[in-house]
Amino acid sequence: MAKTKQFKAESKRLLELMIHSIYTHKEIFLRELVSNASDALDKIYFKSLEDDSVQIDRTQLNITLSVDKENRTVTITDNGIGMTQSELEENLGTIAKSGSHAFKQALDKAKDDIDIIGQFGVGFYSAFMVSSSVKVISKSVFSETAYCFESTGVEGYSISETTRDSHGTTIICTIKDNTEDETYDEFLETYRIRSLVKQYSDYIRYPIMMAKDAEENEEFEMETLNSMIPLWKRSKSDVSEEDYENFYKDKFMDWEKPAKVIHMQVEGNVSFQSLMFIPSKTPFNFYSNEYEKGLQLYSRGVFIMDKAKDLIPDYFRFVKGLVDSPDLSLNISREILQHDRQLKVIASRLEKKIKSELLSMLKLERETYESFWKNFGLQIKYGIYQDFGAHKELLEDLVLFTSSRDQKLVTLEEYVARMSEDQKEIYYIAADSVEKCEAFPQAERVKDKGYEILYLVDDVDEFVISIMQQYKDKPFKSLNQGNLDLMDESEKQAIEEKAKESKDLFETLKEVLKSKVEDVRLSTRLKSHPVCLVSEEGLSFEMEKVLSQMPDANENMKAKRILEINPEHPLLETLKRVSESHPEKLKDLASLLYDQACLMEGLQIEDPVAFSKRMAELMVEAY
Repeated sequence: MAKTKQFKAESKRLLELMIHSIYTHKEIFLRELVSNASDALDKIYFKSLEDDSVQIDRTQLNITLSVDKENRTVTITDNGIGMTQSELEENLGTIAKSGSHAFKQALDKAKDDIDIIGQFGVGFYSAFMVSSSVKVISKSVFSETAYCFESTGVEGYSISETTRDSHGTTIICTIKDNTEDETYDEFLETYRIRSLVKQYSDYIRYPIMMAKDAEENEEFEMETLNSMIPLWKRSKSDVSEEDYENFYKDKFMDWEKPAKVIHMQVEGNVSFQSLMFIPSKTPFNFYSNEYEKGLQLYSRGVFIMDKAKDLIPDYFRFVKGLVDSPDLSLNISREILQHDRQLKVIASRLEKKIKSELLSMLKLERETYESFWKNFGLQIKYGIYQDFGAHKELLEDLVLFTSSRDQKLVTLEEYVARMSEDQKEIYYIAADSVEKCEAFPQAERVKDKGYEILYLVDDVDEFVISIMQQYKDKPFKSLNQGNLDLMDESEKQAIEEKAKESKDLFETLKEVLKSKVEDVRLSTRLKSHPVCLVSEEGLSFEMEKVLSQMPDANENMKAKRILEINPEHPLLETLKRVSESHPEKLKDLASLLYDQACLMEGLQIEDPVAFSKRMAELMVEAY
């Protein structure tokens, strides 16, 4: 009987930490053992290329899995390079001693392009998370003798001679009994083993085989569980549109085909392949806290992480897909990164690529882009507003707004290109619908000048404009804020004359409405409508509405109101007559005009009952 030896490590406590603390999920054990088997196949493949004494059929290299419920075992077998007694002692008897790491160093020196998954030599010990004992039977391709490594964990291990028909390694995990806190029976279910292979090891380059009914004898037909060759590692010319579509639907659980496929391969200091998709429909929970952004992360075809959030910025969070890189600095559990330099480099390249693909779609597939914009445009706008406008230059050319010209979507670049020489500003109106923008009294004079107007109908729009401030040196200008410089000198002089003539009237109106407005003045923006309400620069009426709906809203956050009266409308002369002949009526008329202006702006009337009463009295007097 073989003598039990102690692990060559600093202490049993170290092994306990390896087994119980390094890995987040117990299911990882299968990924690690399959990855080790893949390493062994890589090694024999490489040796067969450089050493004529190693004669193998490279097409028959594979990994076999089996489950024995009765004996509670899961077995992983490969026909790879195998291990000698000393290699078993060195690789399995010494914690964190990795033969794969040494092999990779040798390959790096030889500049051979072969991926080695294992790097730290602790993956094998993940088996003890689910196993009461582990047996390893291995025969080196360079030895006539097979050896058996057995261990129950921290108690130590033994190595003895055994028999094996051919080179390779078999790992037999005796699965633990269930406890009150843990259920281990799941790893004895063949469907569970299949799902774990699909999740973590689908792109291992060698076939992972399992009997169709793995609980019976090995005469049953074997099936391959993994895809082996990742779609993203194939040349674009070798992948059909149908291949991309089927992969996307299967991998990301979508019934619709993607609106855009982004397939990229990058070589450099950090090399990676990426396959990304822009959905054609908005996920039902996209604008909720339940939606998680991020790309799937692989290293050398081995699944590492489902949602790598750092790979995708918030404003592109709608992108689904994956990244596979051989250059990631993983920690020893292969679950998270040791540092994020590589991720930042990859994320930067992905960001640039996504933007370039969206711009290409905008220019070459306008209908598709407008459909994309209706689904995800709001997220782009949030991206401009967030982080104090840090990303506005990156995103501004992707933005669409509805235009007063045929009420179609337009880019800022298209708007500026169509501006007349005398137009200095980009005009916009903010309301809660295109129809309300179209009916805006303040828009008439601007349209008469032949100027295009952007219709801002999303809550975030004015915040976006306030962050951007300008586009290509053209400042944005709201039609109901501040002064509009749309009149020529003669028109301005006429307004000044009327203002002087009406000075007493406007002083009276300001006094009557002093608790409601900052000023009452003649309008330079109205054409046919009698009155309008505008605000000073800064907080607008639409911003006020949005902020008032937020939790813990500040009641004092209100736009400063200015009542403007059309100097060309008969209303002005009527107000003058009433002021002279019936001054007691002016207060009611002023309040009525203010309430009308509020209604046109979509603002709440302070006293609807009083408003209704004044309207009724006015109708009685008129008729």
